[in-house]
Amino acid sequence: MNHELEHIWSRVQTQLALVIDEPTYRIWLEPLTAVEIANGRLLLQAPIHACGWITARFGRVIQASVDLVLGPGVTVELVTGHPRPRQTQPLSDQPTTTFPSASRGDSTPASAQAGPLGNPKLTFDQFVIGDSNRLAHAAALAVAEMPAQAYNPLFLCGPPGVGKTHLLSSIANLLLCHNPDLTVRCTTGEAFTNEFLAALNGGQTEAFKLRFRDVDVLLLDDVQFLERKTKTEEEFFHTFNALHDSGRQIVLSSDRPPRDLQALEDRLRERFEAGLVADVKPPDLATRLAILRKRVQHDRIQLADTTALEAIAGRVRSNVRALEGALIRVVAFSSLTGRPITAEVAQEVLDSLYPRSHASSQHQHTVSEIQLATCTHFQLSSEELLSSARTARIAWPRQVAMYLARELTEESLPAIGRHFGGRDHTTVLHAWRRTSARIAADAAAREAVKNLCQTLDFPLRDLQHDTLDRSA
Repeated sequence: MNHELEHIWSRVQTQLALVIDEPTYRIWLEPLTAVEIANGRLLLQAPIHACGWITARFGRVIQASVDLVLGPGVTVELVTGHPRPRQTQPLSDQPTTTFPSASRGDSTPASAQAGPLGNPKLTFDQFVIGDSNRLAHAAALAVAEMPAQAYNPLFLCGPPGVGKTHLLSSIANLLLCHNPDLTVRCTTGEAFTNEFLAALNGGQTEAFKLRFRDVDVLLLDDVQFLERKTKTEEEFFHTFNALHDSGRQIVLSSDRPPRDLQALEDRLRERFEAGLVADVKPPDLATRLAILRKRVQHDRIQLADTTALEAIAGRVRSNVRALEGALIRVVAFSSLTGRPITAEVAQEVLDSLYPRSHASSQHQHTVSEIQLATCTHFQLSSEELLSSARTARIAWPRQVAMYLARELTEESLPAIGRHFGGRDHTTVLHAWRRTSARIAADAAAREAVKNLCQTLDFPLRDLQHDTLDRSA
């Protein structure tokens, strides 16, 4: 599942969890997987034994949740396997989006409406500018207006959900609007790795090189995924050099600045730092309010009290994705209960989603910070924490780190899993449940987690309060 589809499905799941009781949701709806969104259809993969029951019992509520997230016009379809191949590949099977150059003999012209990274709505016009992203926005706009002349490479860095992918998509959309003959390739670090390995195994490395080096602009999201992948790093190093030496534009994004990508080769980090490194930080209060107001205006949401937005913006501080998810949840609650959207309703909804103890924390933790603190506390190396080893000495600290990542960050379960060596979201959820049960029943385990929380400047009692809220 690509990032855009994952984000959409995560928002739909938030809606479903609001109206379906937890045991029912866990048994019937949690196993659903979004596999494609295209041509006005959202395809969900369901277990073969349950597809008919889910359609009959939950079809209407799933469709209603999708309507709230995407608006009317997108039809939900359940399938028991991957959809049949069509002329246009589904997003889940299409790791990159290429806009061919008409000058290179392709009969299909590039279109500014064909959204890179899956969403044509991610444009500069829809990007809300604030102090936290002003430099990154200005640099991205300059690159889109003067590719390979302004900043090359441009390296955008910041935590998940703050707008890096939005800026990459905005660059591609504007480039193709003004220069339809350009060949723009948009991909991710994970997709680049998967395509390279497939080409390597299939003896198609020359075709792979042509695909990534014969372009005018390369935009690569989540470049940190290349860490610890020696062969892929080597290939990307040569791809980077080939593009840069021939005057082609390169734009990269990462959850960390180049200097913190310690697992990458020095020569790659040096090239990343040779251009402009622009960070994107979590939005401040004024920017959060502007984002909510723009979303309300765009979606034509009726507010009974404009201070409802202030309540949401004051509570959700970490990233734009979480901010929009909170607004969606408040709107859904209002729609389902018939209560108008007021500050009081917003506070009531957010009390369970974002406990006040989290909102009052002066520091927003990151998964990397939690992993480092866990390794230090339990005397492990980062390689051991992320390894597949299941010995008690490693497995328990790993579960604790996943537990804290879910409690102290706004990362989704799939995103947390990616931070832990590409593990599945169900593994993260299992770790959270096991840790919750263990600290409740085992005094020694509770003391260990308590001491770790102290190093993170976060009291364990606040975590217990949140855990009880989630499991109630």
